[in-house]
Amino acid sequence: MDKYSFLNAAHTGFISDLYDQYLINPDSVEPSWRSFFQGYNFANENFSLTEEVESETAIPENVLKEFRVIDLINGYRTRGHLFTKTNPVRARRTYTPTLSLENFGLSNNDLNTIFDAGNMIGTGKATLQKIIAHLESIYCDSIGVEYMYIRNPEEIKWIQKQLHRNSNHPNYSSETKKYILKKLTQAVTFENFLQTKYVGQKRFSLEGGETLIPAISAVIRNAAVVYDADEFVLGMAHRGRLNTLTNIFRKPIRDVFSEFEGKDFEDEDIDGDVKYHLGLTTTKTLKNNKELKMNLVPNPSHLETVGPIVEGIARAKIDEKYNGDNSKLLPIIVHGDAAIAGQGLVYEVTQMSKLNGYTTGGTIHIVINNQIGFTTNYLDARSSTYCTDVAKVTLSPVLHVNADDVEAVVHAMEMALDFRMKFKRDIFIDLLGYRKYGHNEGDEPRFTQPKLYKAIAKHKNPRDIYAQKLIEEGTIDTAYLTNSIAEFKNLLEQEYLESKKVETSKVREFMQDAWEGFTRRDLDAMLISENTTYPTAKLKDIAKVVSTVPEGLKFLRKAEKILLDRNKMVFERNKIDWGMGETLAYGSLLQEGFDVRISGQDVERGTFSHRHAILRDEISEERINLLNKLDDNQGKMYIYNSLLSEYGVLGFDYGYAMANPNTLTIWEAQFGDFSNGAQIIFDQYLSAAEDKWKLQNGIVVLLPHGYEGQGSEHSSARMERFLQLCAIDNMIVADCTTPANFYHLLRRQMKRDFRKPLIVFTPKSLLRHPLATSTLEEFSEGGFQEVIDDAIDTKHVTKLVFCTGKFYYDLLAERTSLERNDVALVRIEQLFPLHLEKLQQVIDNYPNVKNYVWAQEEPENMGAWSFMLQRFRLVNLEVASQPFYAVPAAGSSARFKRRHQRVIDKIFKTN
Repeated sequence: MDKYSFLNAAHTGFISDLYDQYLINPDSVEPSWRSFFQGYNFANENFSLTEEVESETAIPENVLKEFRVIDLINGYRTRGHLFTKTNPVRARRTYTPTLSLENFGLSNNDLNTIFDAGNMIGTGKATLQKIIAHLESIYCDSIGVEYMYIRNPEEIKWIQKQLHRNSNHPNYSSETKKYILKKLTQAVTFENFLQTKYVGQKRFSLEGGETLIPAISAVIRNAAVVYDADEFVLGMAHRGRLNTLTNIFRKPIRDVFSEFEGKDFEDEDIDGDVKYHLGLTTTKTLKNNKELKMNLVPNPSHLETVGPIVEGIARAKIDEKYNGDNSKLLPIIVHGDAAIAGQGLVYEVTQMSKLNGYTTGGTIHIVINNQIGFTTNYLDARSSTYCTDVAKVTLSPVLHVNADDVEAVVHAMEMALDFRMKFKRDIFIDLLGYRKYGHNEGDEPRFTQPKLYKAIAKHKNPRDIYAQKLIEEGTIDTAYLTNSIAEFKNLLEQEYLESKKVETSKVREFMQDAWEGFTRRDLDAMLISENTTYPTAKLKDIAKVVSTVPEGLKFLRKAEKILLDRNKMVFERNKIDWGMGETLAYGSLLQEGFDVRISGQDVERGTFSHRHAILRDEISEERINLLNKLDDNQGKMYIYNSLLSEYGVLGFDYGYAMANPNTLTIWEAQFGDFSNGAQIIFDQYLSAAEDKWKLQNGIVVLLPHGYEGQGSEHSSARMERFLQLCAIDNMIVADCTTPANFYHLLRRQMKRDFRKPLIVFTPKSLLRHPLATSTLEEFSEGGFQEVIDDAIDTKHVTKLVFCTGKFYYDLLAERTSLERNDVALVRIEQLFPLHLEKLQQVIDNYPNVKNYVWAQEEPENMGAWSFMLQRFRLVNLEVASQPFYAVPAAGSSARFKRRHQRVIDKIFKTN
């Protein structure tokens, strides 16, 4: 008996549906059928489909052919994107195997045969010829779809349903088509106008990718109207930015023209930035009276740096403004093809997308794919097939679209929005076009790509291509097109003439509504004391909560001991250590209504096991943050262990602080020098954003720093680099020596009516040093001390030593051991801005000093010494430090101790 005879009794349509289900999710299929399909796939992979099979074991021919058609369908689903018409100016690379019938055990003789497998793609029973035509339309026309690697069957089925619904081709109304043409006309005419008026000036033209404008416009409209979104945050590099500012964000066109004229900025207190880096916040009222807030984030030239900033801004608004509802805000990031493939930051941001502390409910990523990076051909720019292959890290779908087919572009964007809103996940659009001119308009691209640019020179722009299509189908006539171009060009001419009357340029505010009540302040304001006192009784209430196991919970024995120690240090010993002092700072701010967000590597416990902000129930493993249990009207405390990233996470938290100045936002490095992985964020945003873009930001950066013999990478936070970035009034740099001073520093950060980035060099060994404690009264009273004078009889002092941070305790121990009363140790707790008035008062207290010394642990070419030479000119300073070295510290602990002691000996040697 034929052992496959049961297949004759089974309806082939049922088998094809079942096999399709098996391909998407094998575990969802009944075990016996799953075994059969596994055997079929094994034979398919190991034997030719056209091989003769012995008759007694042969699968019935009609069933076998159904399976082969299913394989063909699956081939289009998985590989159809390789055979699309998505490249407007180049022939596609060839890939094998192709989707030819012969590769699936079929032939032209089967083209008129009707197959049940057509049900899989929405055609119903259909001939093979009709099935192929349908597949070609869906997968191999102007949109190539990558999605079959997704592991969620629901997402796969949803995508397939969307594709089958309209064969992946839109059917827009005449009104919609005219709107698309209008936006495309604006994009093309704007670029042509600039090319005429400002020949050779850099503008990073969108020409070759102008369909971006109607695409973004469609997303905005649908997000607001269909999904009731209230806001979106857009980040993009330079290419197409001016076009986006003008035609999406409605930046006054005369402002753009004034910037082309190179006029000075009206605000003398800022240096501003080039026109294609500037951002804007605006509100657009749609036809249904729906208001949509739109933010285009300022960005530096460092490609992709704006990505994590966008995500941080989005998350802050979702947390604070939209109460966690991520459907109300849509983040969009526009990439370049070379940048998305070449910049590691994209991977970091992609990995953040689904993490609890960083998710924003999915981002729409759009790549303006010029097929070239500056002068680098795409074949030299990546090893991956596509520039968007980073999307596969999170199994995000990718739509590759021909940028010349504007309806396909808009259709893909609408599908991307639908996917994001349904599944709250990232999706990528690869907008495959070209770059009409060189990297900037002064370049000659033919030097390096003569063949490509010969083709581009002959190529019609997307507006002309689409207009011709609409004319041929009768949607518009030539007069309509001519009038629409003339109308927008006349507007540009008027604005051009008006711009000539303006004498200066203006850097417009970004996210003004979030910063109401805050004022930009100068250096003088940064040196004014702030009232950071807090009642002792309330501090005790906080201490009680964070030292008590909540009822009904059971913590690990070690965790309970930590809580007991907290209780004793406040209520018995009155010696509060660094970790508890930090906790009191957060608790007091939370009680005053501020929110607190901390993220970074291992911050929940703390790299050095000092914080323990999150405790876990021993039974349920529930995460417990005791600081969120202070009272009913308190702020919220968010703390997240981050992925192993500095660049991406600091960028995210900087963006978070930018959007929410009333949240104490902290990024902590695992070790201070690890911050060098985020150097671009420090250089381009923390130190410069206020001067470039009028952006205040109160982010706090905690950098563990101190020489304890742990080698080169675990000693120095590279203090010298941060001090070199300090200018007139751009940031604050501190190195505290007591828990109370750190407490007041954090409270001062939030109590002021302005925000500046705060860099704090935090301790490692001092976390448990017996002298590095403070009393409860030091927390409840006083304030932050920029300078801490010595408690010593001043008349005996002949050497005045200035130092900072942990080194003070090393020097104090040596002085105590030597019983010296002629050396005073003055702690500079705030390195920038230096409080010179207070320093002078300290100096005046010591009338018999003969030597003034700056003492540091670091080598002479590192640390704060160079900064002190420039800024501390009150007296002639000597330096006591290690000599010049290439590395911050020796790898040998024995060698470190010898070098460290030499510095100390130099300080205490007698003249």
